[in-house]
Amino acid sequence: MSEKLILGPLLSVEGDNKYVVCFLSKTDLNFSIEFNNTIVKADKLTKLNNGYFYRAEYIIKSSKNPRTVKYKIINEKGILQDIHKRESWEFYIPGKDEKVKFAYASCNGFSSPDLLAKINEPYKLWEDIISIHQKEAFSVLIMGGDQVYADELWSKVDELEKWSKLKMEAKIKRKATKGMIKHLNEFYEKLYIRKWSDKNMSLALSTIPTVMMWDDHDIFDGWGSYPKEIQESDVYKNIFEIAKKYFEIFQIRSIKNTTLINKDRIHYSFSLKFRNFHILALDNRTQRSIQQVMSNTQWNDINAYLDTHILNDNVLVLSAVPVVYRDFSCTENLVDFTSWQEELTDDLKDHWRAKDHQGERMRLIMRLFMNIKKRKSAKNNTRTVILSGDVHVGSLGVINDHLNNDKIHQVVSSGVVHTPPSYIEWLGITAITNDENEFLNEDKTIETSILKPIGSAKYLRVRNFVTLNEGTDEKLWINWVCDSEDKPCYALN
Repeated sequence: MSEKLILGPLLSVEGDNKYVVCFLSKTDLNFSIEFNNTIVKADKLTKLNNGYFYRAEYIIKSSKNPRTVKYKIINEKGILQDIHKRESWEFYIPGKDEKVKFAYASCNGFSSPDLLAKINEPYKLWEDIISIHQKEAFSVLIMGGDQVYADELWSKVDELEKWSKLKMEAKIKRKATKGMIKHLNEFYEKLYIRKWSDKNMSLALSTIPTVMMWDDHDIFDGWGSYPKEIQESDVYKNIFEIAKKYFEIFQIRSIKNTTLINKDRIHYSFSLKFRNFHILALDNRTQRSIQQVMSNTQWNDINAYLDTHILNDNVLVLSAVPVVYRDFSCTENLVDFTSWQEELTDDLKDHWRAKDHQGERMRLIMRLFMNIKKRKSAKNNTRTVILSGDVHVGSLGVINDHLNNDKIHQVVSSGVVHTPPSYIEWLGITAITNDENEFLNEDKTIETSILKPIGSAKYLRVRNFVTLNEGTDEKLWINWVCDSEDKPCYALN
């Protein structure tokens, strides 16, 4: 009888021709992965509560022709199966000059058990991802945040539930106990194993190369947007370190990931070139506070990268929270002077348009326009597209530099599993916010707008994911695949 993996395989990509397979096995044996006719040894990276985590790297030569690679995991006892009794998998490698097809998704879970109970098919869109992939293969699946929802830790970890009932002063003083740390480790590890074991999602993660960047729910709701006193408490610090440990293992696929911009892992921003695209993922959680989204160290790393790379390529920038979205500033100003401040601050302070983040948001926008100008000087007609999620609705935005005739588009896809706001909730959101065009400089040459996708309302209040591919018309086509009959799309020049 074949041994079954506890989790995996998890397929990822770290460059044009470098693929990585990771898995969690209950046994400590010598594992190898057979890629077509090439056998690669799997390295044991760490021991977890439920088993041993392994990683294997497969580097393949460039080819003009597309290829399909079949692989299986073997040890001295035979071939391993996943929990669904699959014992071989395959993935697609596009040809050297092929127009590649991407998928993008975020918000892969539920923030409360009530939402899960109301959904008939929680993972239906993962079935759609597989269905599309089997007809016309995705080259890369980009996941932009909230790959798991850890919010239930407050009720699942007994010590945390007791701690959460203390008065604020007592919470800040209380130290994390050994029992709390042990149970937090158990919670996060089991969370990944449980949530990523769905039949269709597990097939997608093993057959479509992925790259992932975290957001708040991978830690817990609103991480980084709480008052300094509680954010720096011993309990919060321990929660973060443990969440980071499992993010690094399961999403980053270990410290051996060669796409990380900062090799000391002060932050997890990463970038990789894949064909004629650069994927630049911003880590907006590791160093986040109410006053900042990214530290100067991370900014310096990103600036240095932009100064030395991305001359000949399109750029996909991952920012989990949308840079172009509805304006909450009036509501934030009101809340700052009411008794609701403590209760609502993490939700309002978490947006790029929160007053404490507006300067940094402008810095990001201007830095991306500088990179566009540099690419234009090299006579390259390429695009910059921000990919975002977080808000549980889909949308399309644009930042126009009218003076230089440059633009940055933003695609929001959210969520692939999480439900959208109800009609009443959406009425409430629209009542206290606005989406009027915004001017970012005094001569009004830099302007942000929310656009209306073709074939839908301005906001997609439905579960969705996105496909991106360059058409024969040389446009970049954005298609939202929705949990409804709608088929929104948009073509970027």
